[in-house]
Amino acid sequence: MNQSVVVITGASSGIGQSLAFAFGRTGAAIVFCGRKADTLTSTADALTAAGITNLPVVADVSVEADMKRLMDETVARFGRIDILINNAGISMRSMFVDADPEVIRKVMDINFMGTVYATRYALPHIMKTKGSVVGISSIAGYKGLPVRSGYSASKFAMNGFLEAIRIELRYSGVHVLTACPGFTASNIRFSALDSQGNSTGDTMREEGSMMSSDECAEHILKAVQQRKRELILTGQGKLTVFLNKLLPGLVDKLTYNTLAKEKDSPLKRA
Repeated sequence: MNQSVVVITGASSGIGQSLAFAFGRTGAAIVFCGRKADTLTSTADALTAAGITNLPVVADVSVEADMKRLMDETVARFGRIDILINNAGISMRSMFVDADPEVIRKVMDINFMGTVYATRYALPHIMKTKGSVVGISSIAGYKGLPVRSGYSASKFAMNGFLEAIRIELRYSGVHVLTACPGFTASNIRFSALDSQGNSTGDTMREEGSMMSSDECAEHILKAVQQRKRELILTGQGKLTVFLNKLLPGLVDKLTYNTLAKEKDSPLKRA
């Protein structure tokens, strides 16, 4: 039997890197991309040292040609694609009234269009293997989060896209998973964009109190193995999604109050 092949976007750090190791430990070959050659190389070296077959590719998910090349190089090297994990993402932190619309466009290009491009060029191969398409979304794709309007918009778009193709592929044998980690310790908040598109370089939350990226990756691995349609992680995340269906006004208030307590939040404290 041929070795299964997993393609992961944005896997040189954080959840993506943890996913590379989690799926790699199952015996899969890992193909992963990122924009920085140095961090890709260091991750590749660590995977190789762990005995995991891997192929690093310098690529930008927001560039359609890069995603086509990523899939072409994967098939040229391994002959197949079994799983695509759309993990690459960026956040933003700004009141909408202050935000340059180009910041929201950039977030959409990476988080949403990156998923569209990668899935478009991987899907014909995944249909042959009856494999999986995975999107690493967020609770922000179920509940709009203040000060993160562009990020929430991109994740709502991702959720709708994945739901639509899941129904399209209903009789194809392809599995589609929407995975929502909740607040997870990763580097996404450190690289969040401000109102003018500059990286903040800081986090506004207590990273040490969150679910680790390794734990998150193990949950996602199991969800793929079990071919689940949806995975919502953390008690806070599950409660938010559940209550939002029943008491959306209350969840609006709770969401505002919670995010108003973040470091340097522009929201007024209630």
